[in-house]
Amino acid sequence: MGTFDGKVVLITGGAYGIGRGTALEFAREGAKVAIADVDKSAGEAVVSEIQNNGSKGILIRADVSKASECERVVAETIKSFGAINILFNNVGIQSPDSYHNVENTSEELWDRILNVNLKSYFLMSKFAIPYIRKEGGGVVINTASVQGIQSQPLVPAYAASKGGILSLTRQMSLDYATENIRILAVCPGAIDTKMVRDIAETEDGNTDDVVKRYGSTHPLGRIGQPVDIANVVLFLASDKASFMTGEHICIDGGYNALGAWASAAGASMIEEN
Repeated sequence: MGTFDGKVVLITGGAYGIGRGTALEFAREGAKVAIADVDKSAGEAVVSEIQNNGSKGILIRADVSKASECERVVAETIKSFGAINILFNNVGIQSPDSYHNVENTSEELWDRILNVNLKSYFLMSKFAIPYIRKEGGGVVINTASVQGIQSQPLVPAYAASKGGILSLTRQMSLDYATENIRILAVCPGAIDTKMVRDIAETEDGNTDDVVKRYGSTHPLGRIGQPVDIANVVLFLASDKASFMTGEHICIDGGYNALGAWASAAGASMIEEN
């Protein structure tokens, strides 16, 4: 018997990194998993892995920065699985060429990052919560960031989006507490994902060595793996966290404990979904 037998989990940005790792862990614990992602081939690979392990999964190819797409994602999840118990708002972007101060950040870049990283969380919650309510309650978990708490140079849009997620998490928790719908957030530090490696490739040296250098700045001496975040997400979604709502948890290898962590790591230190 798995912890999430009979539950339906909807994950945005489920094709890579934290989303992929969390989808696989939910499936191992018996959940049916719906993945929303723009990358068809990567998403299908995750679904195949879920199905090969004896669980049920579907990919819904969608750009969740758009309201109509979010509504369709929820509708297709309901059509396939008949319910939604857990929503994991996880999608996030920060490309290697997006590091600018406010003056040099284009309106188009600002809108794209905020639409994907923050607006999609609002939209997915808007359309999924009515179905979570029908199940007598459930959980919404949002991927924020250590950069929602502190920040580093040259990421105004990303930092604003992650800070907004934390504020939205707190606010929503108050609106839905009486309906047994818990709203929580996780704040990853540097995680070994495709996006982190894409940025590492822009620096001098071997990519693996650069990633190890990122990790060396953490008190635990390494960057995180997607499963490190997945383990906390599954705990928050379980009955073991039934008295938790409106809260965020940092999974950052002790990075925030350093205090002025952005200076310790330098401008190249990042985290990602």
